[in-house]
Amino acid sequence: MIDNNSDIIVLDVRTEEEFNSGHIKDAILIPNNEILERAEEELPDKEATILVYCRSGRRSSLAAENLTGLGYTNVYDFGGIIDWTYEIVME
Repeated sequence: MIDNNSDIIVLDVRTEEEFNSGHIKDAILIPNNEILERAEEELPDKEATILVYCRSGRRSSLAAENLTGLGYTNVYDFGGIIDWTYEIVME
């Protein structure tokens, strides 16, 4: 699903250190504690499909709720990267 749809935004809400240790390809990083301040600038399309993930699922759930509260309409809590069975990239 992710590879076939370039309209999907994969959002990593972990810390920068966690992101740099490995993340889903093409994911963008906005740490959970910065979502409310940065989302509207970095994610201007409130109708875009956004898949939110973290390490275990706790932060992604909170971030998804915050994004919905900001008016984003297609936000999905993708859970934790610890359950991701596919390749991750390091930068």
